[in-house]
Amino acid sequence: MSTEKSKLRIAMLGHKRIPSREGGVEVVVGELSTGMVQLGHKVTCFNRRGHHISGEQFDKEKKSDYNGVILRDVLTINGKGLAAMTSSFFGSIRSAFGRYDVVHFHAEGPCAMLWLPKLFGKRCVATVHGLDHQRSKWGGFASKYILFGEKCAVKYADEIIVLSKNVQDYFLHTYNRKTVFIPNGVNRPQTIEPDLIKEEYSLTKDSYILFLGRLVPEKGVKYLIEAYKKLNTSKKLVIAGGSSDTSEYELELKELAKDNDNIIFTGFIQGKPLEELYSNAYIYVLPSDLEGMPLSLLEAMSYGNCCLTSDIPECAEVLEDHGVTFRKSDTDDLCAKLQFLCDDPSDVAKYKESATDFILNKYNWTDIVHRTLDLYYPDN
Repeated sequence: MSTEKSKLRIAMLGHKRIPSREGGVEVVVGELSTGMVQLGHKVTCFNRRGHHISGEQFDKEKKSDYNGVILRDVLTINGKGLAAMTSSFFGSIRSAFGRYDVVHFHAEGPCAMLWLPKLFGKRCVATVHGLDHQRSKWGGFASKYILFGEKCAVKYADEIIVLSKNVQDYFLHTYNRKTVFIPNGVNRPQTIEPDLIKEEYSLTKDSYILFLGRLVPEKGVKYLIEAYKKLNTSKKLVIAGGSSDTSEYELELKELAKDNDNIIFTGFIQGKPLEELYSNAYIYVLPSDLEGMPLSLLEAMSYGNCCLTSDIPECAEVLEDHGVTFRKSDTDDLCAKLQFLCDDPSDVAKYKESATDFILNKYNWTDIVHRTLDLYYPDN
């Protein structure tokens, strides 16, 4: 096991910042880095400078340490697409010249600079959190840059980690490049009663359908609103999450929902209100067209939720037979599945009962930290 080998000096980059819930990448970097520190390794995370993507009101006090992880800010030019590009550029320079054994790149775009620390003799590992060049929020140049990052990872990375079998097949068929499948993990949460969400949004146990994630087109929230508006139910629809890079899509969703008072937008949410939303939902819905490996789905199941997702492989692989799927992008099928679950609480209860133990046994952070560490050694 990795714990019996020499202790490593590790650099991680490509995330926005930790500690943060700005996206799944940030949660993963936080879990991996703190887990590795607990095993005696020295980990430095290169954080972006700038404000939280959902607004400066969510900014946290800047620290130089997070649970033993060394935090270093890197020069960042804020702007659509530029923040990720510039922060990973300067993070790569610092990791190349720093005293690190391993540099771990997260996401495809940052991998455009992976060759640099590799040139300086570092062992380089890349985690592909999703095929980011396919995401609709990126325009021509950004999409090409991200694809360039993907190709740099294929050419220069010592190991590439993917989060789904579907993406693993993509790299094999597209580049004849073997990758290592290591999924995301989840911790056992404590379910809590509705308190803050009852006061703020009048939400009670099982009184609402929940979506939680970034408000970007590939998450399929538009399908969910359209399906909900055709639904015969008294349950509310809660859309929890902030926009990413631009608020244009969020405004479009609010315009679509403006004639229905039972659709609630909470904005970015964290801490106790987030825990309450997960703990008390009737159904959790993830209608995505594109995912890497949805951490919010793992979290929703860990709280014992009945989950309804699109049938894309990245979601279906997680659910197996412990949740319900609908045909991707099909609003009518989504509406039909929602109506079925709203009309059949016994079926919902069945899925709720099995979700927690199933997901915790399948996706364990302790195991994932060890499996990732094993890739950091040349003789793995």
